[in-house]
Amino acid sequence: MQKPADIFARDAEWANLAEFATTATDYPRLGVVSGRRRQGKTFLIEALATLTGGLYFGATEATETESLALFATALGDHLGQPSPPRFDSWDEAIRFLFSVDPAHGPFVIDEFPYLSQVSPALPSIVQREVDRAASAKRGINLLLCGSVTSVMGRLLSGTAPLRGRATLEMAIRPFEYWLARQFWEVEDPRVAVLVHSIVGGTPAYRRFAASDTPQSLDDFDDWVLRTVLNPVRPLFREARHLLEEEMNVRDSALYHSVLAAVAAGNNTRGGIANYVGRKATDIGHHLTVLADSGLLRPQPDVFRAGRSVYRVAEPLITFYQVVMRAQWGVLESGRAETVWRAAKARFLSQVVGPHFEQMCRDFALWAPPELFGELPGEIGAGVVPDHSRRSQIEVDVVVMAPAYPGRPKKLLSLGEVKWGEVMGRRHVERLERARHLLSKNYDTSETVLACYSGAGFEPGLDPKVLTVGLDDLYKSFA
Repeated sequence: MQKPADIFARDAEWANLAEFATTATDYPRLGVVSGRRRQGKTFLIEALATLTGGLYFGATEATETESLALFATALGDHLGQPSPPRFDSWDEAIRFLFSVDPAHGPFVIDEFPYLSQVSPALPSIVQREVDRAASAKRGINLLLCGSVTSVMGRLLSGTAPLRGRATLEMAIRPFEYWLARQFWEVEDPRVAVLVHSIVGGTPAYRRFAASDTPQSLDDFDDWVLRTVLNPVRPLFREARHLLEEEMNVRDSALYHSVLAAVAAGNNTRGGIANYVGRKATDIGHHLTVLADSGLLRPQPDVFRAGRSVYRVAEPLITFYQVVMRAQWGVLESGRAETVWRAAKARFLSQVVGPHFEQMCRDFALWAPPELFGELPGEIGAGVVPDHSRRSQIEVDVVVMAPAYPGRPKKLLSLGEVKWGEVMGRRHVERLERARHLLSKNYDTSETVLACYSGAGFEPGLDPKVLTVGLDDLYKSFA
């Protein structure tokens, strides 16, 4: 089934959804599709239901009685019945759904967490009907979708009723950085990095910005003022809504403070606790909730087991915490130019710098295997202790080969990242020192030293050193 022309990228996602929706079997097929809001998930599954002649039902925040009535109406309209069926419970509704001729499918229920929140037995009811249909050798293609990632992730985990029943489990993620550049239609790679450091790969944010894109580096500051710092644009308030939408929490103040701490560079548990004025043990739950919701990402130290730092997973939240939060009242009054002028240096150091590091790790993950000699097994960052000099060496991009029992881990590459600094011999010397220190515990015989820079490189660098500039960051995926 050909993908609609108005769906950008998502080729693999569409192919898997189309296969699921169009395959007829004599057993039930359950699919679970998750993805945070604004990623185009509903756009995909609505198009799927339309092209296959299936049912699409988008749940809303409502009582069980109202949701049942809305579902009955949608189902009756889909089946062409003169009047909708009447359901007094989800038990009746799901039993009726599984009795419908599979030719009327696939059956897509979107925002399933809205239903299960007020009707906790619903997953168990679906599980029972899936098992009954399997015993009766009756085919049905049912797709459950949702934007609350923490809820959707639990549908198939542990002892959840639906565990082991799904034949499709798909997460709709933001566009990779090179696809985001194409989607926003930004030609200049430097501008593309700056834009991505604010809006990331979330497709809906272009609509939130009224499809306004910066035309050049000179236009970037004005673009920020026209869009994300403009109180009349939806993008202006989006970061404040994300926490409320992603998690069901009453007191969001501490969660915002935790995100602010990480955005400001306090990315260890102790550093976060000091920033927010709590003990490290007091914020464990908050860190877990933020991680489960996909807003915070623990990043393990590849060289030190059990140690990790935290990164804000959503670029727009980092931008909000660093640039907007402290000056919210001033921004609402329309004085964005004053705020942006004062915040520009912080934006480059606290937003763009760390984001560029993550982009370089993504580059290493997706780069052709021959770049580092073989296919990587792990990509990350780490700290190398230098006891003799009483210092530490932070390695921004670590590429490791797959681990094999009985052999030391092989380091394919050690890399340093600088956004606004021309890189030269002193950066390479730091990497050489790190490689020497790591050689005691790792196989460094073929380790490639790499410099990733947004500002260029000094002439005369050893040709064995891999240099990755802005053009290189994108051209491998053109």
